[in-house]
Amino acid sequence: MNASIAVLGAGAWGTAIAKVIADKDKEVSLWSRGAALAEAINTQHRNAPYLPDITLPLRIRASADIIEAASDKEFLILAIPSLYLIETVKQILSIPAIREGKTAIAVLTKGFLPSSKGPRLILETLEDYLPGFYQHALVYIAGPSHAEEVAQKKITGLIAASENAKNSIRFRDLLKSRQLMVFSSFDIRGVQVSAATKNVIAIAFGILETLKLGTVPTPLLERQDIRFGDGTESFLLAAGLNEIQTLGRAMGATHAETFTSIAGVGDLDVTCRSSFGRNRRFGRDIIEKQILRPFGNLEELLERIHEIGYLPEGVAAAKYVKILAEKYKLKMPICTGLYRILNREIEVSELLEAVLQGLE
Repeated sequence: MNASIAVLGAGAWGTAIAKVIADKDKEVSLWSRGAALAEAINTQHRNAPYLPDITLPLRIRASADIIEAASDKEFLILAIPSLYLIETVKQILSIPAIREGKTAIAVLTKGFLPSSKGPRLILETLEDYLPGFYQHALVYIAGPSHAEEVAQKKITGLIAASENAKNSIRFRDLLKSRQLMVFSSFDIRGVQVSAATKNVIAIAFGILETLKLGTVPTPLLERQDIRFGDGTESFLLAAGLNEIQTLGRAMGATHAETFTSIAGVGDLDVTCRSSFGRNRRFGRDIIEKQILRPFGNLEELLERIHEIGYLPEGVAAAKYVKILAEKYKLKMPICTGLYRILNREIEVSELLEAVLQGLE
């Protein structure tokens, strides 16, 4: 009999969530794009590219066949990067249990998705593709977490947000354990905006952190003798949270406390400060490795993002946040300034000057 739970996406986060469920003595189907990785998970019980130090439970069964992995499931969790989410969902629309709305679906993906109407939140975009049964029934899962720590059973908190209280509770119960606390929320918009936009702030934080260390001189430091410290980092976090909240309100967030909860300030803090954070790492690499040098603009960076060697979701999010800030006429100097750096319009020193002036 097939397992009743599937996780689509065998990256670090999808694999960690599959492990959480399998550790509760439940069988999990894990879909991998690559057959070689699926075979390694099944035979060696390791996901070496993403979680090299973790031994995976025998109850995880990987497959490179998405139809096989996702068919006849009670629960389906999407752990696909935003750049590839829609193409993945299109592949499972023919599955009977999904066509009939019998499979409960949750999403771990962070970011915004493009559409003819401009950038949109993930759940509302997926509702356009999925059968009508899924209107207001999808669950969005986010919070201050890193796959590496969750896989190591470090204590972590998550939010399961949905307009459907029953589905939120179902996924909460599926995931929660002594190490993983899961809380319900109705504020699907506020939680999604927080999860996406914090990655943009984290890239800026990585830049600032490198300048704080003082190992790489910049024209701004030399010219104005500006120094950065712990207080500067907290200043950036607070200002960044304000920008997240500003955009969240504009996009229909329903609960102010979302932004002061683990979905808001909690997720922002860990994304900026954790050594596991890919967006923080990318910000550091902008300074330390001059990683933007081969790319002419942000579009070229997105087209060749695989050349980076890891996927900083904040790159795509910066593009969409800039569009949304213009649409809603919002003042978001950190996010829009970072967009201009990624688009090769300004240098880091010019961003710092612009942000400092914009926050006055």
